[in-house]
Amino acid sequence: MNAGFEKQIANLGWDVKVENPLDDTSFEDKKTDDKDQYGVKNAAIVSECCQKIYNAVNNSVASGRLPITIGGDHSIGTATVAGTMAARPDTCVLWIDAHADINTPQTTESGNLHGCPMSFVMGLDKDSYPPEFSWVPQCLKPNKIAYIGLRDVDDGEKRILRENNIPAFSMYHIDKYGIGKVVEMALDKINPDRSAPIHLSYDVDAIDPSFVPATGTRVEGGLTLREGLFVAEAVAETGLLSSMDIVETNPLLGQTDAHILDTVSAACAIGRCALGQTLL
Repeated sequence: MNAGFEKQIANLGWDVKVENPLDDTSFEDKKTDDKDQYGVKNAAIVSECCQKIYNAVNNSVASGRLPITIGGDHSIGTATVAGTMAARPDTCVLWIDAHADINTPQTTESGNLHGCPMSFVMGLDKDSYPPEFSWVPQCLKPNKIAYIGLRDVDDGEKRILRENNIPAFSMYHIDKYGIGKVVEMALDKINPDRSAPIHLSYDVDAIDPSFVPATGTRVEGGLTLREGLFVAEAVAETGLLSSMDIVETNPLLGQTDAHILDTVSAACAIGRCALGQTLL
């Protein structure tokens, strides 16, 4: 909000209300780099964060508002997708990311929960979940999520995508068909009659790090900034956006002030485009 995002979307005609569900929490002294017996790290604090965000998102959608959740890492996707779908079960998900974030505790090599959020809401390998995530509803079906921008996918995730027939469009598909066609194909898979609400979960690392350098898991060969903004514009054009995440903008990782400014500006632009800003 320090970058003026609240004012920017208010200028587009939106009635803006800011909530901070993680106020009065402190998790830094509880973080660890050690995996637990389930093969993941920091399950208790990630789960607690997600529960607070889940409640805030669910209340917002249920009251007829359009929540935009500003992350943090993409582990919050567990909360935002589940919270949205609890209020609107017919919601479909567009996941814009260099990574699939669909590892299970059994398939993750790193143990980082930001690589697992979709497995929890889909109920994949649910017997392997740490008990802290027993509260998460398994509400998302494989035909209700599509990926755009993938280019760094673990072997276990590739297997999960294939076995569950999940629509996934990598940078290869974008190079081959163009971003406009890919967005159309993704929506055809998960929202063929264009009647279901859309949850847009947008990791800024989907965009090439030459445009957004201040992010956590940079992978070369991503979307151009214009391609990245087009995705948000295309979703806005449907009139179906019901909730949104913008994650992985981390000013602490910018090596220069220009890196920080470029990344934060791109994240704000993604939000504005999703909320209806047009070029003309």
